[in-house]
Amino acid sequence: MRYKMKKILLIGDSIRMGYDRYVKAAFDGVAEVCYPKDNCMFSGVVLRFLPIWADELGCGKELDLIHFNAGLWDDLIMLDQMPLVSLQTYRENLERICAEIKLLFPTAKMIFATSTPVLETEADKSQSREGTFKSYYRRYNKDTEVYNDIAREVVEKHGGAINDLYTLLQNVPSEYHSDKTHYYTKDGTRLITEAVVSKIEAALNIRGKTLDFDQYFKEVSEISGQ
Repeated sequence: MRYKMKKILLIGDSIRMGYDRYVKAAFDGVAEVCYPKDNCMFSGVVLRFLPIWADELGCGKELDLIHFNAGLWDDLIMLDQMPLVSLQTYRENLERICAEIKLLFPTAKMIFATSTPVLETEADKSQSREGTFKSYYRRYNKDTEVYNDIAREVVEKHGGAINDLYTLLQNVPSEYHSDKTHYYTKDGTRLITEAVVSKIEAALNIRGKTLDFDQYFKEVSEISGQ
């Protein structure tokens, strides 16, 4: 009997863009890992474009697992001192996303990755930079924790599992960060990738390969994202 490879979909913001290629490499020959080229940004974007991404990537009803995140854009504090997406709307969006996942991928397991902590000291320093509107936008970990709590409640209610990347990264050295938001360093990328791979392995009862991050990070590349 021919072995049928598992099919995995990764959805998420620029945090996901920092590990997707490595998760794909870890499961090479074991599972098909697909993800959009787009930064999936905030929960409203995921809700709107998930069916389109699924179509473009050929996921269909054969998908075995979706690992997704949305939150760091949602809790971004805007110029008016309000989050981009309110807590109530975030909850509603996640409820609809979970329902949408069940409709699109009825047999797929669902894993939600909590939003990762930021370097608040760096965020505060950025406010003093002149000449860019971007410097006014900021995030606070206390807000991210509240959004994560809502996500955990909604996803678990829908039968999904949680990959708690927030707790994983909460006390790592600042050197794991590539900037105030991202973890595109060797150590940061390795830690997140291994956590994602481990969660998927357990959910699908498969085994990925061990990656050599020293080799991958001989040449450092940057991924842009908010």
